[in-house]
Amino acid sequence: MNLEEFQEEIGYKFKNINLLQTALTHTSYANENKKESNEKLEFLGDAILEFIVSNYLFRNYHQLKEGTMTKVRATVVCEKSLYQVALKYNFGDMLYLGKSEKKSGGNQKAAILADSVEAVIAAIYEDGGLNQAEKFILNNLKVAIEQESKNAGEKDYKTVLQEELQKNGSVDIKYVIISEKGPDHDKSFIAEVRLNDKCLARGVGKTKKEAEMQAAKQALENI
Repeated sequence: MNLEEFQEEIGYKFKNINLLQTALTHTSYANENKKESNEKLEFLGDAILEFIVSNYLFRNYHQLKEGTMTKVRATVVCEKSLYQVALKYNFGDMLYLGKSEKKSGGNQKAAILADSVEAVIAAIYEDGGLNQAEKFILNNLKVAIEQESKNAGEKDYKTVLQEELQKNGSVDIKYVIISEKGPDHDKSFIAEVRLNDKCLARGVGKTKKEAEMQAAKQALENI
């Protein structure tokens, strides 16, 4: 894959191709060839990434508290997520690496690949502005944001219920799956939340976690 094909893959055409080349230049290659590395772009890309994800959460997830949004952002803006983006577009094939780094498999190292994604985000920002950088980020992380926000919501209902029930002292709260129906690819679960062995509410979901979350939500409404 060449730079033209790479730009088609990531969905952005650079006016200044040098920015993209710099974003893909690891320090090992830069030191050997007296070139500028992607470190400064990586620094900027990290800040842009945090801002875009924070802004998206703020504007689209009004039900989440500040602490929960911080947790969601931390889960999405991390090496693991960016590494997946790098694999999706074969960043490893495009990196400029020094000889020793190339020999040690640098084009497969999660940290190097994740850093290069941040650098490319900054390069897109420098070349085309914030809207283009936002487009790239959300195209690749929106699903992860939605998933993590959903998980945070599940935790939140259960946490809120626990705090509510423990206001007057310690209590015994349990979640029990009382029913499981359907084939493996389309299961349905019914969960029951119990306080001191007394049923407070039931919830239905496609996963056990979702059923428990719905049970906690219903219990809060009942209270």
